[in-house]
Amino acid sequence: MDNLDIQQAIKDSIQTEKDAMDFYKYGAERMAKEQARSTFELLAREEYQHAESFFKIYQGNDIPSFQDFMNEPPNTSSAWWQALQSLLVQDFDERKALELAIEQEEALEKSLREMAAQMDDPEIANVYLANASSTHHHLEVCEDDYKAMFGMG
Repeated sequence: MDNLDIQQAIKDSIQTEKDAMDFYKYGAERMAKEQARSTFELLAREEYQHAESFFKIYQGNDIPSFQDFMNEPPNTSSAWWQALQSLLVQDFDERKALELAIEQEEALEKSLREMAAQMDDPEIANVYLANASSTHHHLEVCEDDYKAMFGMG
């Protein structure tokens, strides 16, 4: 991967983590069960941290302020946002939200690991791998909450 492609990949990763943060923030606001709400609030904060870790290695100058970028309205064309909106037009509930979160986290972890494998720069690859590991933890948290809330464990 050349430097321009790497920087675009990093920028895309910042956006993806923001999309995930927005998913969890807006999902948390709609949760009736405290456990699910707390989980989604925690994951929103961690997605913010993921985005920040990518921002720190981003060399572009088109995102002058990380905080301003993260405070922008949700990217309504993102897969995360579209998935949440599809739940909201149905009968939104914690089960469906957690199932969707599990699905999204699995896909994101896979994508992050694939990106890490393509990076020649070990520092950049390590940021992707660290985020993939944290994303795997998100998956486990969602699965644990799902099992606890719906009597599966």
